[in-house]
Amino acid sequence: MHFANEGVDLSSRGGRLSADIQAVVATDFIRNLREETRKGFYGRLKQGVFPLPAPVGYSDAGAGKPKVPDPMTAPLVRLAFELYAGGHNLTQLHERMADLGLRTRGGSPLSRGRLAKMLNNPFYVGLMRLRSTKEIFRGAHQPIVPTALFDRVQSTLRGKTNAKGWCHDFRFRRLISCATCGRSLIGELQKGNVYYRRQTRGCPVTCIREDIIDSYIRHRLAQLSFTIEEKTYIAQFLPQIQENSHRQRQLQESAFSLRIAQLNNRFARLTDAFIDGMIDKEVFEQRKADLLLEQKKLEEERAQIQARDLTTEDQLAEYLELAKRAYFLYEMALDEEKRDLLKIVTSNRRATGKKLDFTMAPPFETISNREKNANGGPQRYRPRTIDAFLHNLQIIIRETPLELFDRISTFLSKRGDEDPTHSSQFH
Repeated sequence: MHFANEGVDLSSRGGRLSADIQAVVATDFIRNLREETRKGFYGRLKQGVFPLPAPVGYSDAGAGKPKVPDPMTAPLVRLAFELYAGGHNLTQLHERMADLGLRTRGGSPLSRGRLAKMLNNPFYVGLMRLRSTKEIFRGAHQPIVPTALFDRVQSTLRGKTNAKGWCHDFRFRRLISCATCGRSLIGELQKGNVYYRRQTRGCPVTCIREDIIDSYIRHRLAQLSFTIEEKTYIAQFLPQIQENSHRQRQLQESAFSLRIAQLNNRFARLTDAFIDGMIDKEVFEQRKADLLLEQKKLEEERAQIQARDLTTEDQLAEYLELAKRAYFLYEMALDEEKRDLLKIVTSNRRATGKKLDFTMAPPFETISNREKNANGGPQRYRPRTIDAFLHNLQIIIRETPLELFDRISTFLSKRGDEDPTHSSQFH
């Protein structure tokens, strides 16, 4: 032992006593330093600041400040989540991310294990989890992955979603399922034609040629088109619902406030149960994580609505706009864009034998059936009939998930300049 400041003679009784006293003081100092460090560490976490090095996709902004998304790697991290949720496995994702340049702090490509940890890390949705204790804290940093996408990736990682890759890029791949077993039809190229088959034991032989499917889809999309008289009347009708939009936003805000208050009450009851010893720490942390994720989803949904400041008129006009242009967009779109359009407009695409049938998504089903009248024959171009149709459509749109509206807005924004007949009659 060497003492830098004091000369201690360990051969004498007094020297050994002095050394023992200093060792005890040093031990107490170490213990106190550990406790103070732990307090500071958890204090930062409770403030929403991650006191450890930033994960891939983020960069450090300084001591006591939240991590900030890295402009170079954050888009790649978001893309990694989207690719894995879309069907890439870890091996394919590892190769793709290496080609795109996703690197660690040291400049080396991410390993498969590092990618798996990244896909499991809730930090990217705004939550901080300690690996040692599994504790979850709300972060003050900006999320770079939507909660819905993160949940989809977790389901895929845990085997709850069958996300397989594909070898051939057929137009209607993974879009049409067998009406008997519910599994997707398989595309095959035979003698220059593409056939979609399902030959499963116990199921009737199902085989449909691609051009027949394409013809049926065009026929159904044509039913969404509006006549000149309908366009004129709808353009006059939309401003009439403007005055009700403010009230709808107030009701929506009240509903969000109520749901947030209910979550806070559940969290308070959970904390009381943990303090009273009714549940152990492991159960408490698991339920706490579930509540925080649920709260995060609710806040994201609320923020999206506030950011867009949607009115019923805006949503109704957007649905009507896509319905008006659906046939033309399908005609001009590439195969990938046709798949996107069909996923938006249709649902339950099923085949039996050589027959195909599908239903429209709820808002578009109402549009395609607008000529039907339960109280008598169709009365086209009559204000009373169109008023009833638009009223029913508004009710259905309010109950439709906002995710569908986002997909419609994105699709129209990409294809908006390609339709020479496109105009703003509905706005």
